[in-house]
Amino acid sequence: MIYLEQLRDSRWFRLGIQVGVGLVVIALIAAVAWAWHRSQESRGMQALADATALAQQADRPDGSPEGRDRATKALETVIADYPRLSAIPQAAYELGNLKYASGQYAAARSAYELALAKGASGAIRTLAGLGIGYSFEAEKNYAAAAQAHAVAAKGLGPKDFLFEETLMAEGRAQELSGKPAQAIETYQRLLKEAPGTHLADELRSRITNLKGRAS
Repeated sequence: MIYLEQLRDSRWFRLGIQVGVGLVVIALIAAVAWAWHRSQESRGMQALADATALAQQADRPDGSPEGRDRATKALETVIADYPRLSAIPQAAYELGNLKYASGQYAAARSAYELALAKGASGAIRTLAGLGIGYSFEAEKNYAAAAQAHAVAAKGLGPKDFLFEETLMAEGRAQELSGKPAQAIETYQRLLKEAPGTHLADELRSRITNLKGRAS
């Protein structure tokens, strides 16, 4: 008994109790934070699903400007209310498409850039990069478009999604920006890396025409 009393009065014993209590509190805080995060993620994903459904309706042939506005506001709300949502890149990409369809090319570009800044990967990364290039093309800023398409094409290979379309877009923008030599190089790269492409005839025709103009 005397030993137990001494143990209870020990500074190390009291410190151990304090540390133990602190660990329990930290564990409880972590559990609450994780539960809150999961709850936010769940609500955010549901809000995104609802907004995406509106966007799909707006994109139909019978879609209306009013429907596009509703979808745009819904996606903007998701991005504002759930900034840490894992699917923010997808939400930003969908928002960019709506802005592009409305002719708001600078706003579309900002949304595509947000998708990339939030860590878009795979198909969303490529599509957002292409969207940036297309938004510049719509504004007839072909030099910026070529650069954007070149960035989108970085790291892509023949087996990657939209590899051919991305390189074709880069070459087309290079043509339109008055850089035929760069366009020829891009088209030749595409023919070399994807010899079986369905664009082969068009690519050869473009190369021939560009070389003819240069001579």
